Amino acid sequence: MGSLKDELLKAIWHAFTALDQDHSGKVSKSQLKVLSHNLCTVLKVPHDPVALEEHFRDDDEGPVSNQGYMPYLNRFILEKVQDNFDKIEFNRMCWTLCVKKNLTKNPLLITEEDAFKVWVIFNFLSEDKYPLIIVSEEIEYLLKKLTEAMGGGWQQEQFEHYKINFDDSKNGLSAWELIELIGNGQFSKGMDRQTVSMAINEVFNELILDVLKQGYMMKKGHRRKNWTERWFVLKPNIISYYVSEDLKDKKGDILLDENCCVESLPDKDGKKCLFLVKCFDKTFEISASDKKKKQEWIQAIHSTIHLLKLGSPPPHKEARQRRKELRKKQLAEQEELERQMKELQVANESKQQELEAVRKKLEEAASRAAEEEKKRLQTQVELQARFSTELEREKLIRQQMEEQVAQKSSELEQYLQRVRELEDMYLKLQEALEDERQARQDEETVRKLQARLLEEESSKRAELEKWHLEQQQAIQTTEAEKQELENQRVLKEQALQEAMEQLEQLELERKQALEQYEEVKKKLEMAADKTKSWKDKVAHHEGLIRLIEPGSKNPHLITNWGPAAFTEAELEEREKNWKEKKTTE
Repeated sequence: MGSLKDELLKAIWHAFTALDQDHSGKVSKSQLKVLSHNLCTVLKVPHDPVALEEHFRDDDEGPVSNQGYMPYLNRFILEKVQDNFDKIEFNRMCWTLCVKKNLTKNPLLITEEDAFKVWVIFNFLSEDKYPLIIVSEEIEYLLKKLTEAMGGGWQQEQFEHYKINFDDSKNGLSAWELIELIGNGQFSKGMDRQTVSMAINEVFNELILDVLKQGYMMKKGHRRKNWTERWFVLKPNIISYYVSEDLKDKKGDILLDENCCVESLPDKDGKKCLFLVKCFDKTFEISASDKKKKQEWIQAIHSTIHLLKLGSPPPHKEARQRRKELRKKQLAEQEELERQMKELQVANESKQQELEAVRKKLEEAASRAAEEEKKRLQTQVELQARFSTELEREKLIRQQMEEQVAQKSSELEQYLQRVRELEDMYLKLQEALEDERQARQDEETVRKLQARLLEEESSKRAELEKWHLEQQQAIQTTEAEKQELENQRVLKEQALQEAMEQLEQLELERKQALEQYEEVKKKLEMAADKTKSWKDKVAHHEGLIRLIEPGSKNPHLITNWGPAAFTEAELEEREKNWKEKKTTE
């Protein structure tokens, strides 16, 4: 039922679109009534004239959208369709509604009847999405079928050239563009109109009418046992035979099922190319025109019975389904490939970002290393300069001492004792100089250590000052938030106090209104008792006689017992006061 419904919806979509004059997606209710009535007639569905009015009862003015019509169409027409209607008549009705508006005015090489058959074939081969189109693969399939039926050769290069010039912005052709493509003779050059018409009719019979094979053969009668020429038409579950190929005078049917079989027979009684079709209750003896036709018919009938055993659809429908599934699979594979490419692209971009981040980190590390190396070299140069200065100083002192020694040595003979003392002093001075040099080196080491400690102390002091400032700011922010929360709490307590006072006032007013209501209720009960007693007395003593009393200037209400105790204005005033009290409560 689902596939039948989809096929019906395609033809109905063409009719509905043709009724949509201004391309707004809406059709007036009067046109929908006519369309629905015609659909029910050709589909042999009981028509409910009230259903459409009930479905659109809140939209009596203006057009009705196709979304609004679809629920009605599904519920009251398509769900009730049985496979007992004439599909050609149904398609022709929808074709009649849309042909005048859409068929091109350019002269075509095919008749309007052939255009109708191409339109029906388009609905069969088109994709199951709207607006309806036929994709290039199905166009190629149809043109190949037509070329084979015309007995011509398929020109693949010509079709590839046509596909190159095909509009890239469109995924396929509409029904009217397909009719114009076939009707302009671009793929049937050299063929006359009759040949093209016969090819369209043959493809139409195969794809739409499920005609698997047809042709003239001789059939042996069951009663008279005479041989008569008949036009045989093979369909998926039946072989029908007619007087002629115009299919007007039907002579009978051969019902096929999974238990039927076909057998070849030897020539006999002057008849050649015989074969037998065995069914459950009858056997049919048939003679083909030649051995090739015989073999073709036996193979076709055998394939049909085999499909019935498997429960498979006709070959062309199964092939169409396989082509659709293949396109769907290719589309899914393409989408999966695009998805994987996107994932790879995203991963590549992520890797590039990671590499860029690593490169920046390496550059920063190299910069820091270069800066550290520069500082180290500068420190080394400074130390070498200091060491050279100390060496120069030591050399100068040594030179001075040598000069003094040389000066004293000249007086060696005179002051030998003094020389020994001076030598002792010189040795001690050497030791003192060595100690002094060692002390200077120790002093330099301690000075570097103190400088490094001062730098660390300065850095820690700056960090502590920064933390101190952040702590002060956080304390100030917390104090401000605390003050704001305190203000909000005071405001909420004041609002709560006011609400409590209002609640107590409302409770007091409600109690007062309740006391007033009780008093009024008691007065009404007393008045009702008095009125009842007076009514009883009057009814007992005077019957239907009522007292005549001076009336009010205002009009009174009249009851079965006489004038009412209150005027209508007074009753309205009391009702108004009572409603106001009830509202305040």
